[in-house]
Amino acid sequence: MIDLFLVTILLPSLVGSYEYDKGPVSHPARCPGLYCGRQLLQNGNWSSCGACPRGYRRGKDFDSECVLCQHRPQFYDWMYLSFMALVALVMHWFCIDTAAKRRSFCKEVLILHLSAFVEITTASVITLLLVEPRGEFSIRSCKAEHLSDWYTLFHNPNPNYEETLHCTQEAVFPLYTMVFIFFALCVVVMLAIRPWLAGRFLPKQGKMSIYAALYFFPILALIQAVLGGLIYYSFPYIVIILSVLSNAAHFAFKLNQSMKSLIVTTFTDVRNVVILVGHWALHAYGIVAITQLQQPAFHGSLIALVPLPAAFYILTARFTDPRKLHTD
Repeated sequence: MIDLFLVTILLPSLVGSYEYDKGPVSHPARCPGLYCGRQLLQNGNWSSCGACPRGYRRGKDFDSECVLCQHRPQFYDWMYLSFMALVALVMHWFCIDTAAKRRSFCKEVLILHLSAFVEITTASVITLLLVEPRGEFSIRSCKAEHLSDWYTLFHNPNPNYEETLHCTQEAVFPLYTMVFIFFALCVVVMLAIRPWLAGRFLPKQGKMSIYAALYFFPILALIQAVLGGLIYYSFPYIVIILSVLSNAAHFAFKLNQSMKSLIVTTFTDVRNVVILVGHWALHAYGIVAITQLQQPAFHGSLIALVPLPAAFYILTARFTDPRKLHTD
């Protein structure tokens, strides 16, 4: 009991409270937390600690001045943005192909595929023109340094357990919000182009691809809102894993699993060739995103390994035939 009493008496004197300047100040004094900053007011003073405006972020110096972000997206950032565009395009193509229920390419399906490509390209261009600096094919951004930069909502400080400072902001401006802008523009452009083409060339099945897009775009936006930071740091590995799995699934759906049949059907059917080349392109994309071609000669040579998963499946398919498994 005596020890507990001594701890109760001495603990407040041993643990000091967090001190910072509250309210407007004459200089950008340090703010608590990782993202709280101060803005320069018209009267020459600095504001209370709070969230920096959009396009600004707290500097790395000892003070907490909100500094205008002047970085340019790195190669990895561009790969991330193009990945989000690729996801939307692949989803479009998958829904069009599934709704059409055609085992071979035809003019009607190809027109819808081309329409999806034009829609995604148009939405991407408009998105680039809308973000700052507006009207230019360039982006002014804040550099993403930590996973926490994507989730500033969970880092609002509560100094001395007195009050919570709400400093939620887009610390990775504009990598987070421009994806939502892109998804919204994809829907608008699709509704402006696709219904007319679908009604003219594929009346019944074409409209189903439009309905599917109206479902998967909100889902993609929700995934981006919740998992945007995790996707940013893991998308190269996601691309490689999914490309390998989808490549195996593509071969697995073939009825004849003999080596000769797999080779013949893969390289004699135009649709199969396009699908296989698409898988290889995605696999190469993942390799480039992971390595960022920092050593061009070595990392570029890794792209030669892209056909390996397909070759491995074809060579080993005969060993996995269920009819050759014995239970005795």
